[in-house]
Amino acid sequence: MPGGHLQTLYAALRPPPRIALERSRWDTPDGDFIDVDFAGDAAAARRLVLFHGLEGSADSHYARAIAAHAVAQGWRIAIVHFRGCSGEPNRKARAYHSGDTAEIDWVLRKLGAPLWAAGISLGGNALLKWLGERGEAARALVRRAAAVSAPIDLAAAGHALDRGLNRWLYTRHFLSSLTPKSLAKLERFPGLYDAGRVRAARRFREFDHLVTAPLHGFRDVDHYWSAASSGPWLERIRVPTLLLNARNDPFLPEHALLAASRKAAPCVVLEFPRTGGHAGFVAGPFPGRPWLPQRLLEFLEP
Repeated sequence: MPGGHLQTLYAALRPPPRIALERSRWDTPDGDFIDVDFAGDAAAARRLVLFHGLEGSADSHYARAIAAHAVAQGWRIAIVHFRGCSGEPNRKARAYHSGDTAEIDWVLRKLGAPLWAAGISLGGNALLKWLGERGEAARALVRRAAAVSAPIDLAAAGHALDRGLNRWLYTRHFLSSLTPKSLAKLERFPGLYDAGRVRAARRFREFDHLVTAPLHGFRDVDHYWSAASSGPWLERIRVPTLLLNARNDPFLPEHALLAASRKAAPCVVLEFPRTGGHAGFVAGPFPGRPWLPQRLLEFLEP
């Protein structure tokens, strides 16, 4: 299937595998909550925690595919929902963002060692940044990790998504859920931001400047994109980690991917296949099969 757009969209539109999930609600230290969906034998020796992408959930095609494969291989998996992504608004004014390492840290510590961790897109960026920030200390919790289609340079990703076809295919799709959520939050917490400007936002740069940055303590969109990017932290990672990004990922230009990853630590395996799109990675004759779950487990298992 030619092109990163088709590979991205086809993977997202394929019917995901069915899998039984058990939901648990966790109260956060600041009085909010998150929902975590579990699958697999609770007594399994290998436990995988998965962090989803922007506006993703346990219903995302990649989450279902990875969970089904992991359970079939004898793993226990926990799919962590970022705040407001499990189908119910969270309690606090804050939401979630690409560099939410405090949330990653709390979740991993609550689950307890030993863990294997994976993140897709936004979740991958946040996980990579946590691994870099914690350095050697992360090894006490996580044995091996993987990040897939992570936007490790958020400014480059934001600019790419705000231009041309990307803006119409992806940014418009994400804003179709982010904008109503933000306006609903404004009804409960008046004065957070300007409702009219949020309604009028048509680009990630506008939305992140108006909503994401001020909600989470950043000065502006440029401060957010710079401070939350995981690229500068890759050289400090000490946990064996797979960084899997397709070179034709519409969300992050190849030149930005290569530049942001050039100083990665030796324990970071850089795997940049020519094709795959954004979290696509479907292979074989039509209708194809997702090879991402198998590749993740191959890396995480040793």
